[in-house]
Amino acid sequence: MAHANCARPLTFMAPPPLLALQAATVTFGGRPLFEAVDVAIGRGDKVCLVGRNGSGKSTLLRLLAGENTPDGGERFVQPGCRIGTLPQEPDITGFSTIHDFVAAGLPAGDEESLHRVDAVLDRLQLPAERSLDVLSGGKLRRTALARALVGSPDVLLLDEPTNHLDLPTIEWLESELLAFRGGLLVISHDRAFLTRLARRVWWLDRGRVRQSERPFSDFEAWQAEQFAADEDAAHKLDRKIVSETLWLREGLSARRTRNMGRVRALLDLRQNRADHVAGGRQVKMAIAETETGGRLVIEAEHISKSFETSSGLRPMVHDFSTRILRGDRVGVIGRNGAGKTTLLKLLTGRLAPDSGAVRLSSTLEPAYFDQKRIALDPEAGLRQVLCPFGGDSVMVNGMPRHVASYLKDFLFDSRQLDSPVRTLSGGERNRLLLALLFARPSNLLIMDEPTNDLDMDTLDLLQEVLSDYQGTLLLVSHDRDFLDRLVTSTIAVEGDGIVSEYAGGYSDYARQRPPPPASIPTRPTPRPAGVVPLPAARNRRKLGYRQQRELDQLPERIEALSRSVATLAEQVADPTLFRRDPSAFQRLTAELATRQSEMAAAEESWLELQALREALEQGA
Repeated sequence: MAHANCARPLTFMAPPPLLALQAATVTFGGRPLFEAVDVAIGRGDKVCLVGRNGSGKSTLLRLLAGENTPDGGERFVQPGCRIGTLPQEPDITGFSTIHDFVAAGLPAGDEESLHRVDAVLDRLQLPAERSLDVLSGGKLRRTALARALVGSPDVLLLDEPTNHLDLPTIEWLESELLAFRGGLLVISHDRAFLTRLARRVWWLDRGRVRQSERPFSDFEAWQAEQFAADEDAAHKLDRKIVSETLWLREGLSARRTRNMGRVRALLDLRQNRADHVAGGRQVKMAIAETETGGRLVIEAEHISKSFETSSGLRPMVHDFSTRILRGDRVGVIGRNGAGKTTLLKLLTGRLAPDSGAVRLSSTLEPAYFDQKRIALDPEAGLRQVLCPFGGDSVMVNGMPRHVASYLKDFLFDSRQLDSPVRTLSGGERNRLLLALLFARPSNLLIMDEPTNDLDMDTLDLLQEVLSDYQGTLLLVSHDRDFLDRLVTSTIAVEGDGIVSEYAGGYSDYARQRPPPPASIPTRPTPRPAGVVPLPAARNRRKLGYRQQRELDQLPERIEALSRSVATLAEQVADPTLFRRDPSAFQRLTAELATRQSEMAAAEESWLELQALREALEQGA
C-alpha cells in the first residue's frame, strides 16, 4: 500500500538567548532582595535596567556576569559566549599600568590577541604605561570600559558607564554601543543616554523585574500603565495597598504638572538670559541696580588664566566675560581637564585671574557640593554629620527639624541615623551631602557633578529642589537631560582657553555651537527609523505654519487632558467601584493610563516646539 508523502509543517523556534536567569532569587538579611526573576538577553538586544538605589540592580547584573551565585534559580550561558563587564567600582588591585589591567580582559589563553589592547587604548585615548594609581575618575572609568571591550564580547554588562565621563566621551560611547551587534544590558540614570540607546526596559521594582518591549523613551507612560494595573490588582487585596498605589500614581501625575509649570518658568528665564548673553539693555539696568543692592551676583570682564606645565604655558581660560544675576541657573560643561574647575574658582573669587577682573556681590553666602565628598567624615554617623555639636535637631530655613524627619526627606531610614558614612553606597553619600548642603543658608550654590550615583527618582527630587531654589546656581554636570530640565544658560569650556556662553540648556548649546574638533574618534551614528531631522535654525526665522498651529493648540489640549486625568483618577479612586462594576473599573483604568500617556506626549511636544521656536528666533 502506497503511503502519501505528507510533509510536516515547518516549526520555527526562537534562537536560544546568549545569557539568562531562570527563577533567580537573592536574599539579604533574611529577606528577599528579589525572587523568581526570569530574564534573558539575546544577540542584538539593547536593554536598560532601571530602579531605585538599593533595589538590587547591581546585584542582578553580577548574577548575569557569573560573579555572584543566586540563592535560588539558575543561570544559563550559551556555550562559547564571551561576556564583558563594567562594574560600578572597578577593582584595580594587582595591576600597575593601564595596559596590564586592560589586557586582563582578554579571554584566557588568548595572548595572541594582545594587539587588541593597543587598538582599544588608542580608540579611548588612554596612555598604555600610565600608572593606575594616578588616574582621575574619568580616566579610570574609560580604562575599565576598555577592559570590557577588549575581548570582543558577545554580551556587554555595563553598570553606570557614563559616571565620571565627559560629554564628548559619552557621545562617543553612545555611537559605539549603537553599532554593537551583541547583547547589551546597561544600568544608568542618564535619561538622554538611555533614550538614545535602550530598545527594551527592565524595571526592578519592589523585588520583581517588570519587562517592557518598548524603548526607554516610553518608560514613563508604560510605568503609569503598570501603576494602573497594580491598582486593579490591589483592589482585590487590601484598601491600604490601594491607597499606596494611588499615592504612587498621583505622585507621578503631580510631578508632571509641577514640571510643566517649571518648564514655562524656565523658558521665560532662558529668554531673559539670552538677552543678558547678547548684551541687551537689561544687563545695564542690572548693573546699575547692583550698586544699590541690586541683582548682580558675579561679573567677569575679559578674564584669562594659564598654568605652567612641563610642555610650556597652558591656557585654561582666555578673554571670557559674563554677568550672572540672582536666580540664574548656569550649567558648566566641557571635557575632563578642560578647565571647568579653574573657571568656577575664578568666578567665585577662589582664584585670581592673570588678567581681567571679577566682581562679586558683597552679600554672597556660597555653599559647595564637592563630587569627592570631602565634607563627609567616613567614620562619622549620619546624625553627627548633620548635628556636629550634638542634639537631634538641624536648622533648615531658620526652623529646627528633627534629624530623623529631615533625613527621611532624602530617603534615609531612621535606623541609619548612627551608621557610619563609610557603610553608605555612592548614591546614599550623595544624598547625605545634599541634605547637609541644603540645611545651610546660602544664596549661591556651586555644585560639581551632583547627579553621579543618583537614581532617577532622586534626580527628579533634586531637580525640583533646585528649581525652587531662590538663589543662584552654578552647576557642573555631564547629564544632558538634567541640564536641559534645569539651567537657564550653559557655559562651555572647550579647552585651549576657549570658553563660550549660550542661552538655554545642553540641547540649545548643541544646536548653536560650532563643530568642535573631536578628541575621540567617532563614527557616523545611524538615525533612528522614522526620525526626520529638523531644518537648521540658521535657514529659518520662525516655525512653519503647521508647527506654529500645533504649538498654539497644545496648551488647550494639555489643559483638557489634565482635567480628564483628574476626573478619571477620581472615579477610579472610588473604593466601591471594582466591587460594583469590575468591567467599568477596568475600562476606566485603561482609559486613565491612555490619557496620562497622551498628556505626557503633548507636554513633550509643547516643550520641543517652544525650544525650537526660541532657537529660530535667536538665530534670526
